[in-house]
Amino acid sequence: MEAAAAPASFEIERVAIIGAGVAGRSFALACAAAGFDVVLEDVMPANLRRAEAEYSDMSASVVSGHPGSLELASTVEDAVREADVAVDFVPDELESKLEIFSMIDRMAPPKTILCTPSYALSITDLASCVYRPDRCVAVRGDLVRGSAVEPPIVRMLYPAAASQSTLVAMKRFLRKLRVEVQAETDPDVPVLIKNVSIAGR
Repeated sequence: MEAAAAPASFEIERVAIIGAGVAGRSFALACAAAGFDVVLEDVMPANLRRAEAEYSDMSASVVSGHPGSLELASTVEDAVREADVAVDFVPDELESKLEIFSMIDRMAPPKTILCTPSYALSITDLASCVYRPDRCVAVRGDLVRGSAVEPPIVRMLYPAAASQSTLVAMKRFLRKLRVEVQAETDPDVPVLIKNVSIAGR
């Protein structure tokens, strides 16, 4: 079964985040602050309540601008139902990543990009296990820390099958989050994985 290609003009507006621990909550707030509509899922209601309180504090402190929204979901299916991109914050181990990639792949619409923060795993290997290898990316680095003077720097890795529309959409998404992406050769990643830089694009 082959997924339909995402349109060339594909824009990320709705972000599903799976996992509302410290990293997932921080990323959800960063996305909402950048104007995205975020759906945050976690099996632990306490994590979702914490995220809701932090979002309320953030919204109250916004003097100007239009922050995005934060919606809470108790299931992965509810979170990814209309997502343009789904980002998981599950443990960086093969079994957990394969399980969540497979689950999102089954439940999300064909347009949804699968994005995973991973320092240890090959995105080529993960992408080979889903029906949308053309819409899979991995990021390495800190997606939320940094300052206006020094933005976070990440590497975006993608399999050879990745579509141009996926890469363009992800570059625009990361730009809106004020993340700088570096292209580097990674000796721990198989040769098929490429690096992409948003600098100067």
